[in-house]
Amino acid sequence: MQIAQTLSYHHLSVDDFHKMGEAGILHGDDRIELIEGALIDMAPIGAGHAGQVNRLTNRLVPAVSGRAIVAPQNPLRLDDFSEPQPDLVLLRYRDDFYAKAHPRPSDVLLLVEVADSSLVYDRDTKIPLYARHAIPETWLIDLHRRRVEVFLEPAGGEYRRSLQAAGADCIGPALLPEISIRVADLLNV
Repeated sequence: MQIAQTLSYHHLSVDDFHKMGEAGILHGDDRIELIEGALIDMAPIGAGHAGQVNRLTNRLVPAVSGRAIVAPQNPLRLDDFSEPQPDLVLLRYRDDFYAKAHPRPSDVLLLVEVADSSLVYDRDTKIPLYARHAIPETWLIDLHRRRVEVFLEPAGGEYRRSLQAAGADCIGPALLPEISIRVADLLNV
């Protein structure tokens, strides 16, 4: 994130962010995430976006039961200055279901962002952020183009490999290769 050097800028930490919530400055229904020390307003969730997250959750929960945890729209602590709320994260299984602390990048098997009005922000800000934190695989579901962009092999702050899937193409998390979902079924096309 580029900030003009002539401006004074207060860089918030994740701890500051949580303290603001505890003090009542931020509320549970505020749609805000912390990205590289900046509070970012998130767009309201539209019906198409919510339906897509529900559909993906519905497909993944039975497929990974007992082996991974499906976490829709929950915080992910990337470092001391970033705690985004991805649309869905597939996490390594833990008996406490991450009740003691938010998951970290090493816990992530797959991260999914659903883009309706947020395509540019997701692609230009969040996808590179996930690559810099070595999230092994990220899907960007583009609701307007009815396709999924798959980003793999994070290295040097970017994903080295990406592909686009649509229609009859099948995709699945690389770290759980036994799972395969037809894009048309995922997008209800």
